[in-house]
Amino acid sequence: MGRKVTVGLVQMDCVLMDKEKNIARMLEFLKEASEKHTDIICFPEMCTTGYSPDLIQGKYLELAEEPDGETFQILSKRAKEYGMYIAAPIVLKSTMPGVLYNGLIMVGKDGSLMGTYNKTHLWAGERFWFRSGSEYPVFQTEFGKVGMMICYDGGFPEVSRILTLKGAELILCPSAFPIWDKDMWDIYFASRSLENGCFVAGINRVGTEGKCEMFGNNKIYNPRGKLLAEAPVNEEALLTCTVDLDEVAYYRENEVVYLRDRRPETYEIISELY
Repeated sequence: MGRKVTVGLVQMDCVLMDKEKNIARMLEFLKEASEKHTDIICFPEMCTTGYSPDLIQGKYLELAEEPDGETFQILSKRAKEYGMYIAAPIVLKSTMPGVLYNGLIMVGKDGSLMGTYNKTHLWAGERFWFRSGSEYPVFQTEFGKVGMMICYDGGFPEVSRILTLKGAELILCPSAFPIWDKDMWDIYFASRSLENGCFVAGINRVGTEGKCEMFGNNKIYNPRGKLLAEAPVNEEALLTCTVDLDEVAYYRENEVVYLRDRRPETYEIISELY
């Protein structure tokens, strides 16, 4: 029968620094996703606040939340109501006062806080406001293991490989990807899925913040790097795609055997600084 899971990928136009409006829009997408029998849904990077560091700057401090804060409390109710896992990228407070993360919360289908992920590779101006994460959690769901990375993380093969070695069969990458890098967007996730023999999805913003235009075009790839589904460019959308996680083991054993043929004893230089 397989382990089939319907994945929901949201591309939305977030209102800069207006959490109330953004959360309300997220709830609309959650309702639509429930009607499509979605099992796990992922929103784009910094979906409750908007993205741009050059525009938000120090106001991140006012917008940041504890992992179990307001956004979690709202999403927890919907997760339980709809029986849906929810990955929500938000600005997270650290246990150290004044230290923030570009992170996400993973909400269980029972409404529980399964954990968080903090972006490990910060892009450009993010470095002025956020601390880099240092851990790569994999979340155990009823259908399989899910790994998370955020935007720029997707350009580092080490991130998805670590998640894969920790058991991830599905990797989701919420993003705020600019239109001038769309050629990279079209390469990232096909590469990550093929080299790891797992399902990988990119989830992007739409809309403009200052000079930054984000274009959506959510995508999901199978373990051979084949594009299974993609959303349109420059419009809000919920892309859903049903995948069978049992295919991961098949591909890794029969077609995409990179993991089997790895030579980690020869990789020492990978951990050296460039």
